[in-house]
Amino acid sequence: MFQPTRDEARLFLFESWRKRRAGELLSPLEDLTALLIDKHPEYHALFNDPERDRDKDFAPDGDVVNPFLHLMMHLTIEEQISIGQPHGIREQFARLTQKYQSEHEAQHAMMDCLGEMIWQAQRNKTAPDAAVYLNCLERQ
Repeated sequence: MFQPTRDEARLFLFESWRKRRAGELLSPLEDLTALLIDKHPEYHALFNDPERDRDKDFAPDGDVVNPFLHLMMHLTIEEQISIGQPHGIREQFARLTQKYQSEHEAQHAMMDCLGEMIWQAQRNKTAPDAAVYLNCLERQ
């Protein structure tokens, strides 16, 4: 499993956006990433000037959303849906898309549950539990 460092993940996001803006050829993952950035105009200034905030830290309890984490969670959910893992994720995505009338807003709801699963795993010092994730999605 590929586990990039914080800097590698951020560089990937910056490069995907740069390539899109320059009209360069993108890999499928870079294209998806640039599309997700495009859907978040509130992040365009950040990605248009990578040197300004490349190393910025975002407090987990702060009022400001970490744009890097937000986009990486979108990518995680996209991958989960594409491979159908955890089992039942596609059905939950379809249900939430219908509920919110938007795939993008459905993913935002899913992020809350993904974050909950990760937080519980960190707090309990255990592996992430898909049941926690799916149970949370059921409540959305």
